[in-house]
Amino acid sequence: MKEIKKGILTRVYLVYLGVLLFGLFIIARVVMIQQFEKKEFTEMAKKQEIHLFEMEAIRGNILADDGSLLAVSIPIFEVRMDVMTDSITDEVFRDNVDSLSVCLSQLFKNRTPSSYKEMLWEGRRNQNRYLLIQRDVTYPDLNKMRHFPIFKRGKFKGGLIVLAQYERELPYKSLARRIIGYESGEGTKKVYVGLEGSFTKNLQGVNGQRLMRRIGGMAWVPVDPESQIEPQNGNDIITTLDVNLQDLAETSLRKELIADSADHGCVILMEVKTGYLRAMANLGRTKKGTYEEIFNYAIGESQETGSTFKLASFLVALNDRKINLTTPVNCSGGITYYSGRKMEDSHHGLGVLTALQVFEKSSNVGTSRMIYTYYSDSAQRYIDGLYRIGINRPLGLQIAGEGRPYIKTTKSKYWSALSLPWMSIGYEISLAPIHLLALYNAVANNGVMVKPLFVREIRKNGQLVQRFNPVVINPQIATPWAIQQAKLLLEGVVEEGTGASIKSPNYKIAGKTGTAQIAAGNKGYRQGTKQVQYKGSFVGYFPADNPKYSLIVVIVNPRKGKYYGGAVAAPVFRELSDKLYAIRPDILIPLPVDSTSSPFPFAQSGQAKDLSEAFSLLNMKAQPQTGQSPWARPEASPNHIALTPAFVVKGTMPDVCGMGLKDALYLLEQEGLNVLVNGKGSVVNQSIGPGHTIYKGMPVVIDLKFKQDKPKTQA
Repeated sequence: MKEIKKGILTRVYLVYLGVLLFGLFIIARVVMIQQFEKKEFTEMAKKQEIHLFEMEAIRGNILADDGSLLAVSIPIFEVRMDVMTDSITDEVFRDNVDSLSVCLSQLFKNRTPSSYKEMLWEGRRNQNRYLLIQRDVTYPDLNKMRHFPIFKRGKFKGGLIVLAQYERELPYKSLARRIIGYESGEGTKKVYVGLEGSFTKNLQGVNGQRLMRRIGGMAWVPVDPESQIEPQNGNDIITTLDVNLQDLAETSLRKELIADSADHGCVILMEVKTGYLRAMANLGRTKKGTYEEIFNYAIGESQETGSTFKLASFLVALNDRKINLTTPVNCSGGITYYSGRKMEDSHHGLGVLTALQVFEKSSNVGTSRMIYTYYSDSAQRYIDGLYRIGINRPLGLQIAGEGRPYIKTTKSKYWSALSLPWMSIGYEISLAPIHLLALYNAVANNGVMVKPLFVREIRKNGQLVQRFNPVVINPQIATPWAIQQAKLLLEGVVEEGTGASIKSPNYKIAGKTGTAQIAAGNKGYRQGTKQVQYKGSFVGYFPADNPKYSLIVVIVNPRKGKYYGGAVAAPVFRELSDKLYAIRPDILIPLPVDSTSSPFPFAQSGQAKDLSEAFSLLNMKAQPQTGQSPWARPEASPNHIALTPAFVVKGTMPDVCGMGLKDALYLLEQEGLNVLVNGKGSVVNQSIGPGHTIYKGMPVVIDLKFKQDKPKTQA
């Protein structure tokens, strides 16, 4: 009995031991999997039969201002076939495989009909439900395939499997490529530049999801089309660019770069009132010697500007009432010294000039002496004046890569006794071309600085999502009087000064030439025996009497002997402005208000008080514009007559064009001028341009014609 009991206990203990060992084995196996085989099993889990895949949304289009496509997603298809779908019986397959093979061969021309037939039969024998027919199929070719034998039976009965992918296409190829942007990198490192990058959240849309089943050969096929979540395609971006003007800008710039054998250059064309960028060209020399869009120099290359910065210096002095256009400045023959360092003009021999003439002739000595005379004891006030204009602040562009403007203060560790005179002529500061253009555009816009805009609207399926209206970033960069004087300065450059070579008989241009030596970082401007590198530029607006567009042209390191801004950049400016004048009717200066075509009667320029009373008697609203002046020019607005101030500065020639003889004589004879009169009606021409220095007894001829003749001022 004891032996039986002992045998039973032994067997029980063995069972307990077995269970214990089995449990320990399971625990050990769990630990092994968790610690050593986790990665392997994770990979196996990823290869399960069913998996949820993302469906990429179609990226939105980028369009020009007129709706022309600048960037579009083109569908490219991968075509496969479920050779074993239930609806394709042996009889159907056998009766149609020959004709299907012929059609595929004729369409793609990469296999013979017999080769396609063999491929299809092999897929049938192997029961392939995901047979690859062709990659990179275009949409027109896909439509043809839908009418091929077997495939024409329909999406499910014909076994046709279509997988769409999208490739970004630029219909105008390299035109405005840096602005439009492109894709760079692959996978997780894929990034977009230009507008593609800045507006990628709007363009990319929301991806969908599709349930896929794994079949032989690790291929995946859709499970149920109805179970998928459709992607939401991206929005469209409507830019401010004009394709025709962009093409003109790039063509003109490339021609000049080739002629000068220059390193690179840029052109920016902007609408004065809105800040809309109509064209922006950036071309750089490649290793092959051709010119392509390598970098966005227009917004990203922040450098010393040279003489084009003088406008800012003059604006500060004019705004502080330190000078007027007739203020005398001694240019000392074109050479002067500051703390032992020599500054000179490009042309020597200049003596005492008016401030207007200093600007017209772009005298470095005259400009620096003028600023040094009035601000050497209060240099920070000059800096504060520049800051008041706003050129020290980034513009906050709609596109990435904006170069940071640099205008140092007297508290900077880099400030020295040389800083004030050299800053006044555009050195020891740093601005990108877009910053400089914003300044000149503000002068054209009567002192209102607007933000340059690249994008006008965002749309989804044609419906407006967001509109980008003009943005004012500085409502008044200087007093109205200072702005009016600055306009006369810029007009004088083209009428009488360094920009005279581009003077047009058809319309008036206002602008400034600029020539700057290019510093190589801390190495200075001259590199041993190497030739000094220069940057020539011209920036301004047109027509000067009724500004519509502002424009900047920059040519960097020309190598064919000429490097002054008036010689390399100004001709490009003139070529573009001429073409715009020819193709854009809105550039033409409006004639005085005609009672036959307007609800407001024609009126000559004259005293603001008299004009206001006259219109009041006619029960018409005459609204004075910003600025205090007893003289005004009437201009028709949609709902009223605007009385624009006509400023008169003692000792300078007033602008009498558009005035009647009585008012013109009164103004001119007040200045002691000897006036000769030709014709009748309103003044259409004066022999001395407005803003020029005059003296008592000086003769001036004014031509008068009736209102149907277009008035103009000619120096």
